[in-house]
Amino acid sequence: MASTYNEDPLYRLLHEGEIDEFNRRRRAGERCDLRASELSGLDLRKLDANDMDLRDCCLHQSDLRGVDFSRANLAGCSINGAKISGTLFPAELGAEEITLSLLHGTRMRYRR
Repeated sequence: MASTYNEDPLYRLLHEGEIDEFNRRRRAGERCDLRASELSGLDLRKLDANDMDLRDCCLHQSDLRGVDFSRANLAGCSINGAKISGTLFPAELGAEEITLSLLHGTRMRYRR
């Protein structure tokens, strides 16, 4: 269940479109908890998603073009209607899982 509000300062940066600042602060070692966060409709094209835990996030209608999620945890995420051209997903997510989430909003499950 995605939360509607997250008090984490880095979460707020994402919602304010401050992706470069978000990335800079994460690279500097600042931690954030984005699990089960509402990230729908955001432009996340410049996001450095390396080693991010995005379990159970709602990314509906977000712009994810070109984002490298290969080392992120997207288990339980939903990407209904997102823009995903050039997006790199974790190898553990099959194409069918990604397609079902993109078209129908199902939560993505990792292959075992």
